[in-house]
Amino acid sequence: MTKIAVFAGGHLTSFPRDFAVFVGVDRGSLAILRNDLPLDLAVGDFDSVTAAERQLIQEKAKMVITAVPEKDDTDTELALKVIFAKYPQAQVSLFGAFGGRIDHTLANLFLPSDPDLAPFMHRIRLQDEQNVVQFYPAGVCQVFPEKGMPYVSFMAEGDAPLTIEGAKYNLDANHFFTKKVYASNAFIGQPITVTLDSGYLIVIHSKDR
Repeated sequence: MTKIAVFAGGHLTSFPRDFAVFVGVDRGSLAILRNDLPLDLAVGDFDSVTAAERQLIQEKAKMVITAVPEKDDTDTELALKVIFAKYPQAQVSLFGAFGGRIDHTLANLFLPSDPDLAPFMHRIRLQDEQNVVQFYPAGVCQVFPEKGMPYVSFMAEGDAPLTIEGAKYNLDANHFFTKKVYASNAFIGQPITVTLDSGYLIVIHSKDR
């Protein structure tokens, strides 16, 4: 399993550095360079950088994939497709997925809606200092706590109801209500079991500032 860090163009603060491969998405490439990390791959249309910054990325990156702005994929989606084509067993941590444009944040939260990325959803992890987002395919899954993140929330992509067992607040036949996001749940010393019949599950671990 290859651990890969992907830097997007959203808000970036501290992050782990123990990755085998570093990938910059458009302006995220500059964050990799500013932190004295190797820019193994840069992907994007680079419409959010200056001409001088683009030249720097071209000079420093080991490999550059340049896309046209008029395309079906976001730069992040394109980068992930390139990564999984080369490293199908990769575990990808995406930094800078939040805190920028809202449309980009939402696109990142629904990455598995892309049929090409859906088979790899369990290998994609979005994170910053306050949040960790994971994806699970439909079925029965066990969700484990994230260190330092006391809250856990669940969102089903699609219309299928979900059940939550083993959490502080369960969702089952005896206590069921429909919401798009089941927020502010918590672990009680055991994994949480979530069942979803179709679509996929978005799990959000978080903490207060």
